[in-house]
Amino acid sequence: MNGDYGPEEAAMQSYLRAGERRAASLGNRGPIRFTASGALHPEIVEAYWRCGFYVFEGVLKRAELDDIEHDLHDILDRLPPNLHWARPLSDPWGGTSAANGRHPVKMYEPATDGLPKEVVFLILGSLQFSEAALRVYGHPGLLAVAAAINGPDFAPFNEALWIKEPGKGASVAWHQDGTTHWDSPDWDEGIHGFNFMAQLYGCTAANGVWVVPGSHKRGRIDIRKLAIEAGTERLPEAVPILCAPGDVAMTNRQALHGSFANTSPSWRVTVNFGFHRRTSVLGVEAGGIHNAVATYDAARIRERARLIGYAIDARRRRFADEVPFTYQPHAAEGLAYRWDEAAKAGLKDYNLLDLSI
Repeated sequence: MNGDYGPEEAAMQSYLRAGERRAASLGNRGPIRFTASGALHPEIVEAYWRCGFYVFEGVLKRAELDDIEHDLHDILDRLPPNLHWARPLSDPWGGTSAANGRHPVKMYEPATDGLPKEVVFLILGSLQFSEAALRVYGHPGLLAVAAAINGPDFAPFNEALWIKEPGKGASVAWHQDGTTHWDSPDWDEGIHGFNFMAQLYGCTAANGVWVVPGSHKRGRIDIRKLAIEAGTERLPEAVPILCAPGDVAMTNRQALHGSFANTSPSWRVTVNFGFHRRTSVLGVEAGGIHNAVATYDAARIRERARLIGYAIDARRRRFADEVPFTYQPHAAEGLAYRWDEAAKAGLKDYNLLDLSI
């Protein structure tokens, strides 16, 4: 966009720049690091729990990004059924009853003159459509982070591809992801798990996710009240998650977060996948957002966690120089998963078993 902004766009540009300055001051980014004993570096742990998110820099290298991009083009060419459409630059969920009404404030929607009627912005169950995304899911460093944060018996959540086309990408209204445990006597700042967000092209203040630092500690937040007090949906405490290509952000699901319509000239493609503590899902009734209501038993968790085993083996075959991650529940039961054509065929609609809380 050129520099001749109207009042709304000028206010947004000022907000983006101020958010970038706030983000730079947090001290919550750097490479994945472990101590000599194999523990996640305490500086990372401290920054994650303080801010509610952390940016791991340089996780995915060029060859892997090329693999993801190849699969992305294939997916967009054939458009699998598990997808969401939205009007360009719209906010499809804000102010609606979608997802149990957890997006109460509608984001500003820029003019869409000359744009297509709809664009794809979310593809669910993405591991069945992209072997490259499956290999990211089996990344040994990221799985070791998951074990450090959620315990060695961590459980899956769900996976998706978020697509924000330049000048068209829809917004996602402010929300907190957690559903089930807000009133639990065992509630704490990590009970609803976290998401990894691997960036194919990187993300900016204009097209990326924004987070209110520390909001994961505050319980269920009255989002409508925050917006009324601010006088705008541009929440003044929020900061953008800023990533280069190959960076992976880890974001607490209880953190207040959202994204604005992508009026920028840059793509954002996010390989999204999350994990829970096993104690957060075992014997727990589903939240009812990502799948039908059910109670998660050990068999359901084991069946859903086979994706971790397949991902580890798929990655081992592509990146033979890496030391594969050992997933403790599989090792304890002597389970071995082999990524082959039969396994690939068996992934159809696997996301119906997502562990949504």
